[in-house]
This record gives sequence, structure tokens and C-alpha cells, in this order.
Amino acid sequence: MMEVTPSRGPHEFPHTRWSVVLAARQNALPQSAAALEAICQAYWYPVYAYIRHCGHSPHDAQDLAQEFFARLLEKRWLDSADREKGKLRTFLIVAVNRFMANEWRKASAQKRGAHLAHLPMDTAFAESRYAADTSAGLPAEGLFEQQWALTLIDLTVRRLRAEFEGAGKARDFEVLKPCLMADHGSISYSSIGAELGVSEGTAKVAVHRLRKRFRAIYREEIAQTLSEGADLDEELRHLARALARE
Repeated sequence: MMEVTPSRGPHEFPHTRWSVVLAARQNALPQSAAALEAICQAYWYPVYAYIRHCGHSPHDAQDLAQEFFARLLEKRWLDSADREKGKLRTFLIVAVNRFMANEWRKASAQKRGAHLAHLPMDTAFAESRYAADTSAGLPAEGLFEQQWALTLIDLTVRRLRAEFEGAGKARDFEVLKPCLMADHGSISYSSIGAELGVSEGTAKVAVHRLRKRFRAIYREEIAQTLSEGADLDEELRHLARALARE
């Protein structure tokens, strides 16, 4: 009754978006442009937060982030990606630093973005999120990695919600969602069961399945940022450390 069937098993990873993009350096893959655009749309906020934390004003940070991703999409910056390292977050932080040091001065001499297609960004949301961030004491790169991990969690929650909605269980998800990050001892299965109209035992099973599916999707989302053969478990540990920083 409470089970939501995913479209793909937790260990059936497709070729990752990042691997498709990396492969495009040597092979003209038609899906590579779409994969790169999807990457930019999914992970732009950590870049924006990093630029803000480097001391740029909201207006300049918005322009910088927009120009950076526009140039990333339309120029061959990908040729400098290190396939052996295989981490999207590593490539982006190096690329954005290089851009701020070198390319922005050139871009500022022109009308900003006049010749480049802009990536849709909710800059008002970005600034309100940045203003509410409690990690202002972190160095810029530490903030970037923390926001990177939080972005992956957000993408995971969105996918999980979509699965429940697709199964006609949107309300179930809203009831169960607080259990994702809660300690086991703080979860009231009887209250959840009452809200869902099921027994306490059924509620406990539903929470267990939700958390298990969350972990599976989270691993998939992280895998999407790595090249084939990269150490997924090590990246999981790295992101856990980033989230624990204060």
C-alpha cells in the first residue's frame, strides 16, 4: 500500500551526465550539449555562493555566475577538464577561479552577456538563500563544497517527491518527509500512522523504505557528478565532512 516503485534500481547507474560531457571532448556525442546544460542548471547555486563569498556584490555575483556558465556552455573550456580526477565539483571550482582571474576583466569591457545565451537562474532566490546561510565563517571553498552537498540533497528530495507524486502519494510524502533527517528515536510512528490512516507497523515500514530510497537516489545524484570508475564511497565521505563543517 505504501510502497513507491522507482523506475530504476539503486545500483543500475546509467552513464553519468558528467561522463557524457567528458567523453564529448574526443567524440561528438549529440547528447553532450544537453548533458552540460543540465549540469549547469542543477549546480549553479554553489558557484553563485562561492562568488559571493569571495567578496563580490549580489549584482556582480549574478553577472559573474551568468557569464561563467554562458561561456562554459558555448566555449571549449571543457577541454581543460582532467578526466583522471573525474569530479565535476573539482573542475567547476578550478574553472570559476580561472574565469574570475582572467576572463571577467575581458567580459567587463563588453556589454555583459551580449553574445552569449544566458542560463535561467533564480537570482532573487539565490541571494535570499545566501543571506540566510549560517556558514559565513567558512572559507569560500569550504562554503562551495558545503553548498554542493546541500544541492545534491535538494536534487535527491525533488526526485523522491516526484516518485511519490507519480504514484499518486504526494500527501504521503509530505507526511513522511520530516523523517528523512530525523533521528530514529525522535520519530513517532504512531502519529505518522494516524495521519496516513495505517498501523504503526506499516508506518515504520514506510519510513524505512523512504530513507532507503533516499540513500539510493543520493548515491545516484553523486554518481552523476563523477566520471566512470571514480570512487563513489570516497566522494560520499568527503561530502559528509563538508556538511559537518561549521
